[in-house]
Amino acid sequence: MTGLSPSSKLFTPTQGQYLAFIHLYTRLHRRPPVETDMQEYFRVSPPSVHQMVLTRERVGLIRRQPRTPRSIEVLIDPRS
Repeated sequence: MTGLSPSSKLFTPTQGQYLAFIHLYTRLHRRPPVETDMQEYFRVSPPSVHQMVLTRERVGLIRRQPRTPRSIEVLIDPRS
C-alpha cells in the first residue's frame, strides 16, 4: 500500500477523528481538550471517551500527564 504511513494502521477512522479533534482543539484554543469536550462534541458517554484516551495512550499515539487536566498531546503527524 503506497502512500500510507505506518501509523495509519494503528487507528480506525473514528479514532482518527478523535486525534484530529484533539489536535485542532489544541490549535484553536491554545490548550488541549478535556474528556468532557470530546464527549460533548462526539455525543458519546464518558466511559467511551475515557477508554479511547486510554487505548490511544497505550498504543503511543497520545501522551498525558497523570493528574494534570488538559494534558493530552498528540504524538503523531497530524497529516496522518
